[in-house]
Formats: sequence, structure tokens, C-alpha cells
Amino acid sequence: MTMYTYLLSEFKSTYYTMIPLSIILQSCIGSIAAMYILVDHTRSTAMLELIICVVTCMFYNAAVLAQLRVKWVFNLLLLSIVINVLLIIINLL
Repeated sequence: MTMYTYLLSEFKSTYYTMIPLSIILQSCIGSIAAMYILVDHTRSTAMLELIICVVTCMFYNAAVLAQLRVKWVFNLLLLSIVINVLLIIINLL
């Protein structure tokens, strides 16, 4: 069993518990990414990075509110976390 299928099965089994926790987690990571993007606003790509950060967080929140399938919600959560962590790393360098 791969790590992805294990995490997906855990997410499915505790879906209603994971929803508020995952919203808090991805919102905190997204806000940290937005903070680091706005600290170094002299770069020309700062606005594009901020748009990407906000859009990925909003996609996940919209998927939860639209009650999409659990796999879609989980994939959007992973996408949001990965993109925002990458934005944090890029802006720390």
C-alpha cells in the first residue's frame, strides 16, 4: 500500500473530523506563504505568486463547500499544501 492510498483511506474514514482540521492547516500554511510573498514585494513575480497562493487555498475551500467527492477534496488539499510550501521555500531563499 502506497503512502497516498493509506492517507486517502484515513482521510475517507475520518472525513468529517478532517475537514475542519485540514481547512485550518491549509489556511495557516497559505497565510504564511502570503506573508513571505508580501515581505519581499520588490520582485516582479510577487503578485503572480500571491494570486497562485490565494487561488489554491480558495479551490480547496470551494471543494469542501461544494461537497465534491472525497478523493477530489483530498487531492486539492495536497495540491494546496505542496504549492504553498513551495512558495514559502522560494521566498525564503
